[in-house]
Amino acid sequence: MSLRVNTNMPAINSHRNLIINNTEQAKTMERLSSGLKINRGADGPASLVISERLRSQTAGLKQAIDNSEAGVALVQTAEAALNEVSSALINARQLAVASANEAVNDEFMLRANQQEIDNILATVNRIAKNTQFGQKNLLDGSKGATGVVSGSNLEFVGASQATQSSGPNGYDVHITQAARRAQVTGVQALTNEIIDRGEQITIIEGAKTVNFQTIKGETVETNLNALNAAIQEAGLDVEMIRFDEKDTSPNAPQIISLRHKEFGSEHSFKVATTTAGLLSSRADVYDTIENGLDVAGEINGEEASGKGQILTGNSGNSNTDGLAVRYTGLALPGQLPQADVPAQMTPANQRSERDLGNMGRVRAGTIALAQNSLVFQIGSNCEQTTSLALRNMQTNTLGTGVDNESGFVSLADIDVTDAQKAQDAMCVLDRALEEVSSTRGEIGAFQKNNLESNLNYLRIAHENVLSSESVIRDADMAEEMTNFTRNQIMTDSATAMLAQANARSQSVLRLFN
Repeated sequence: MSLRVNTNMPAINSHRNLIINNTEQAKTMERLSSGLKINRGADGPASLVISERLRSQTAGLKQAIDNSEAGVALVQTAEAALNEVSSALINARQLAVASANEAVNDEFMLRANQQEIDNILATVNRIAKNTQFGQKNLLDGSKGATGVVSGSNLEFVGASQATQSSGPNGYDVHITQAARRAQVTGVQALTNEIIDRGEQITIIEGAKTVNFQTIKGETVETNLNALNAAIQEAGLDVEMIRFDEKDTSPNAPQIISLRHKEFGSEHSFKVATTTAGLLSSRADVYDTIENGLDVAGEINGEEASGKGQILTGNSGNSNTDGLAVRYTGLALPGQLPQADVPAQMTPANQRSERDLGNMGRVRAGTIALAQNSLVFQIGSNCEQTTSLALRNMQTNTLGTGVDNESGFVSLADIDVTDAQKAQDAMCVLDRALEEVSSTRGEIGAFQKNNLESNLNYLRIAHENVLSSESVIRDADMAEEMTNFTRNQIMTDSATAMLAQANARSQSVLRLFN
């Protein structure tokens, strides 16, 4: 057995193991004290990169949850304001119905109703102007698409959040077909002879029916007046087109012409008459009048869909998706409309070339659109956004496009100071209520499907990403405690062995003795 003093290899070996054990024990203590398995890049470079990305996702998802919750609060604020607008319009409609009761109303009562309606309209304007979330106005039109049209018979209706801004030159609007209402005109005139035979005229529109029996011995004019009154009393959305009573003799034979009040192909009605040709083509057989037409055309050179008088950009269009304009002309731009009076006698259920709008492509005007929709960041990554366009709820933008005898252009113009105006005010109020309800529905769908549903996903994603980051980065305390105990024993053992190695060299002194 050899003994060396200058180089004590057992001591060196024990010292090296002691350093290793001390290092491992220090790491274990660090993990136990911090709760993290990875405290620096050297602990796991790849794991650190992955966990840092997961941490950023976790923070982003947490903020996206907060964003979505704030978005829910915003849309609920707007919806609550619209609820008040709806209640106010319902009260205004009730007053209009009261004002239409011509038999019992006097001038003072009508004036009092009008004063209350004026106050209601001012309230609607105040709500639209003052509804805010923070410093953002919600219902004054500044948080939606704003359109300015140029061209006669052209109106801006609205746009979706997908509609792109047009720039200063605007989008060109071309009309290929003007909207029409379903209309039937008899080929056989109503005469005193037909009246005295007891003519039966039946008109069905929707679920409403008029069965009119001619009044024997009365004039043609009287019978037409009675038929018109029966149509109005039954509440049919059908009107009679007549010559001015001053221009006709009471007993002169007259052609009967009926027309639906609403534009478009989805509105129809049925007619039947005892005499063939008076309205129906055959005696006592119903004719379904379905010759209404939807407006057709293009916006910005892209095909658009028509419904009644409203032309809407298709969802596949890149720029005009959801952009809606109303063309109120009765013919293509620059052309004369067909006369409303039944001067040209056309057979029932038939349309002339002129009726079809003289198919062509005619420029109606332009619409300049500015898109200011509310954009919500609802995801943790870039481009994960959704948007909501809130339309203008002021009275001059509600209830537009309603055909009426009083000349009301919008809700702001309604007047109930006489019975006819009250009737027209009801129609305008109905349109305004539809628009408010539709907007509330859009807001509700956005809250339910875009925000609240997204919140559910975000909370689940946040939980799972946090779990994944924990698996990679957090220390298993039980495992680390086991390792700490082992390393502590190994450190104590190495220290003892180092002492023994150092003591082993002292046996050399015995050789000198």
